[in-house]
Order: sequence, then structure tokens, then C-alpha cells
Amino acid sequence: MRNGCCLRSGHKPRGSLGRSKAAGTRGAECGGMARGSQETPQSGMNLFLGTVLLLLLLPGGGLALDFGVSPLVSPCTPLPDVAKGRDSCSALFRGDEHHECCNVMVKQQNPGNITHLLHLSRHCLKLWHSEIRACACLRERLFRLLQSGQHTLLEGLKTLLLSVRREDVTRDVLITFSPTAGPSRLNTTEKGETGKIHLPREIFRSLSSQTASVVVTVLDIQQLGMFKEVNQTAQVLDNTVVGITVGESSISGLQDPVKLTFAHRQLPHGVTLQCVFWDPSKGQAGGWSSSGCETQPGDKGTVCSCDHLTFFTLLLNPALDSSTAKALMAVATAGCGVAMAFAIFTIAFCIFIRCRFRFEETVHINLGLHVNLVGSLFLLNLVFLLNSGLSGRSHPRTCRVLGGLTHYCLLCCFTWTALEGCQLYLLFVKVLGIYIHHYLAKLCLIGWGFPVLVVGVAGVIGSYGEYSIQNMEHQVIAHLCWITSKHLLVHYITNCGYFGLIFLFNMAVFGVVTQKSCSLQNTGAVQGHRKPWKVALVAAGLFCLLGATWALAFLTYGISSTAVLYIFTILNSLQGIFIFIWLVILYYPKTKETTGSLSYITRHDKTTTASQD
Repeated sequence: MRNGCCLRSGHKPRGSLGRSKAAGTRGAECGGMARGSQETPQSGMNLFLGTVLLLLLLPGGGLALDFGVSPLVSPCTPLPDVAKGRDSCSALFRGDEHHECCNVMVKQQNPGNITHLLHLSRHCLKLWHSEIRACACLRERLFRLLQSGQHTLLEGLKTLLLSVRREDVTRDVLITFSPTAGPSRLNTTEKGETGKIHLPREIFRSLSSQTASVVVTVLDIQQLGMFKEVNQTAQVLDNTVVGITVGESSISGLQDPVKLTFAHRQLPHGVTLQCVFWDPSKGQAGGWSSSGCETQPGDKGTVCSCDHLTFFTLLLNPALDSSTAKALMAVATAGCGVAMAFAIFTIAFCIFIRCRFRFEETVHINLGLHVNLVGSLFLLNLVFLLNSGLSGRSHPRTCRVLGGLTHYCLLCCFTWTALEGCQLYLLFVKVLGIYIHHYLAKLCLIGWGFPVLVVGVAGVIGSYGEYSIQNMEHQVIAHLCWITSKHLLVHYITNCGYFGLIFLFNMAVFGVVTQKSCSLQNTGAVQGHRKPWKVALVAAGLFCLLGATWALAFLTYGISSTAVLYIFTILNSLQGIFIFIWLVILYYPKTKETTGSLSYITRHDKTTTASQD
């Protein structure tokens, strides 16, 4: 009969005042039942029948019978506020909204049991995607039941329930967990890679009660059908979510954060990890949030440091999936064809205007630089097409040669980009004429020769071979002949580091050139009829000439990496087009615009410098 007494007291509100009254009512009523055991058998039978009739007449009693399972958690039991202060059920019953979710009437007097709610979670997607208050109330009740710790023998759900006395906590509390074994107290002799939970002493010292219950829940969300965020692209590590509750109230704002170490194997290259918790107030029906949590790589996994207690997990932000990789390869292949076509147009245009019109020596050198840069872009696109077509089917030795050739062409592009920046620096910043004998030939020796040394050293140490692009399930979705995964340091130094230095220098030169050009335009030193769109195209062409589009490669990590990869692929395909348009506008001689060219700006600066001397 104790269950009947608990159901009656369960009608009280869930606030602190309601919990104290419920506890008092429970004690009084249950005490009365204890005394009633000394009465006559006839009076005891009358009391039993009266109690059964009262239960049947209670609102929502029929729903409790329909569940077919008596509640595993007594509604008299004080439960922690796991919804971060939200009270969807109270708001639902105060208003006039429809009290139905997933074809189930939500009753105020009977919160249901965890078995029935988990059944709804598995078979009703609406429960996790709907923002109506009836569904929010069911979700809130499910959270409360999960963090109560009073449930056992449920597939995909493992719980550790501890009773901790405040004066006994002299050090931080340590708990281990794993997706298969669930949570347990830390065993110093335990072997194998398991996750760890580090609860700071601060949590227990701040509690008002002498004894606090610690509930740690490990959930397999795939089996339970829980925590389904709308339009979620990231993957939950091992489909595991860890819930932590201490005491009877929510805990947040910890100075010494709780630390969870998620043990995991080595992840594919490019996959990023993010510590998150379930926020019921996010989006339509809740979602993952990282507010108050920090992600730190550890020796045996990833450490999540959070300033509150709730449901935590580790998200794997998506690497390339098979469809995205194929789409990017298609875009890159089409872009390579376009870039190669415009590279040919650009080289032909430079040769034409160099032979057809008379320019001073500086302009001839500039045109020679542009031809070499565009030539390196043409070779890079050609080699990439060969790489994507032959990789995965070629002999390992052929793949190593193709990987080294691809690396060489990429370094040539970077080097000629750096030489373009140096040339602009000499013309616009130093304002010097080029009087070096065979100057362009010496630039060619640097632009085409320096990458040979780098690739030669990388080839000697065996850096080239087949590089596999994998998804988060370690399935190979693309092959390339490139720097192997064992020698990624070579990639970071020779590609990322080398281009990073070039990019910083070229952007500084670009800023100086832009500022000087604008100042000359404002002072009237450059006469002409330049239209704003032509000025913008010249600036965009110069921006591409200095290799700015390659900088997007540094942003291809994290949640938005897929979108940035598409932008990076498209813009690099258009790099040849921008350079071609830039050269046509800048160098094609027109009488009224001759004074607006780079050569005139250079000559003006030289004249100004000579007059000042």
C-alpha cells in the first residue's frame, strides 16, 4: 500500500515547497497505514477497497493502468531539476494547449514510467523534433526519470548510484565508464582504456545536506532513440551519452570544472572533436551546445571540462563523406579544365602584347613573371587531373612519382606567387628599377629550381605514396598520390608553413600597393578615365595573383569545413580567369588609359623620388 500513498502525494508541485509537503503527507499517510494494520480484518478489507476506488477515480488513473507497468520511480521522490530551470509541464497544464504527443495524452497527475517513455522515444520521432509543450513535457519527464537513478535492467542504459557523505569527501571523486560496461567506481588496478569522470570536491562542499546522491548514467542513444537533434550532421562518439547528477538541484557555474575523459581510438585525419551537452532550450526541441565546456586533447582520449552537470558527449564533426568527396572531385575536375583553358589564353595574350607592342623593360619582366606563374598553374591542374585519374589503380612506384610531381607543381605555384610579391615590393615600395643582368632567367632558376630541392629531400625520406581520404567510420572514400599519412609533418612544413609565410608577405605588399594607388588617384597624379568596376577587377586580379585564394585551405577544419572546401575549390578554379581579366584590363594599350597603368605609377614614384633627392 505504500505505492498508493506515494501516488497521492505525487499530485503536489515539484518545487522545493511542494516536495517538503509531499514528504510530510507521505509520512503521515504511510504512518496511518502502519497503524491500520492492527485493526480488524473486516475494517482492513474496507480500507483496501476504499483505496482502490479512490485510485480509479483519480484523474489520469486510467492512463497509469494502460501503461501496464507500475512506475519504477515513485512520484513522491524529490527529483533534481535536470531541465535547467524549464518547467514545460507546469506551463502546459496552466494553458489551454492540446495535451497530446505521439498519440499519448499527457496527464498532470501521472508522469508515467521510464519504460513507456523510452518506447515512445524509439518509435516516435516527433517526441524529439516537436516544439509543442506536450512533447516538451514528456522529454522533461524522461530526463527526470533518467537522472533519478532508480531504474534497472533496461537495454542501452547503465547506471551507477552512490550515496556520498559531505564530510567524507576529502579529495575529488573519480568514476570510470565505458559504453559496454557502464559506470563504476575507479579501480586503480583496472586495465584497458576507459573513460573517466573527475568530480571536484567543490560540488559536495556546496551542498546543504549532509548526504548527497550521485547518479551517473551511460546511455546508448542508438538503442534508446534519444537525443535526436534536428538536422544534426555531427556524429556522437560511440553513440554514448553520459549523464551526471549530484544532489537534488541543478549545479552550474563551477569554478573547478567537472572533467570527463572520453577514451577513443585514433580518428581519421581532418575529424575534429567537440565537447557538448544537451540543452533543452536550444532550437525547436533541444540540441547540443558547447557553452561552458572546453575541449582538450589528452594522452588517452579527449578531456571535456564543463562548469555544470547534465548530459554530456563528444561530437565528431563530419569529415568528408563519400557523396561530398565525389561532388568536390567533380567540381575540382571541371575547375581544372576551365583553369587550364584560361591559362592557355593568358599565356597567348602575354606573348601577343609583348611582341605586338613596345613596352619598357620593367613591363617585359612583369609579363615574363605572369607567364611563369600561369604556366605553373597550368601544370598543377594538369597533374591533378592525372593524379585523380590514375591514383588507386597505379603501381606504388608510379604513385610515388606522381605524388612528388604534384607536390613539385604546387610548390612552384607558391614560389612564383612569392616572386610576384617581391617584384611588386621592388616597384612600389623600394621604387627601384631592375638593372640585374638576365634578371628574369635568374627568377626562373629560383621559381623552378627551389621546389626541386624540397621535393628531392622529401622523396629521399619516402614521403610520397598513396594517401587515402577516410570518413568517420574509417571507410576509404578517395585515393590520391600525395604525401602519406606517416609524413604529414612534411606537408605541414613544406606546404602550410611555406605558404603561410608567403601569404603574410604578399598581403602586406598588397596593402601597401592598394594604399599607394589610392593616394595617387586622390592626389590626381594618375589621370585617366578608370571606372570603378575596372578598379575593382584590377584589385581582385592582383589579389588572386598574390595567391590569396589558397589561404582558404587554412579554414578547412571544423564544422564549416565542407562549405569552405566548396568555396576554396571554386575560387581556385576561377584564379586563372581573374588573372586573365586583370592582364587584359591592365596591359592592353588604350591611349586614354595608358597613364593609369602600373608602369606609369612606377615612373611617377621614380620621378618623385629623384626630385626629392
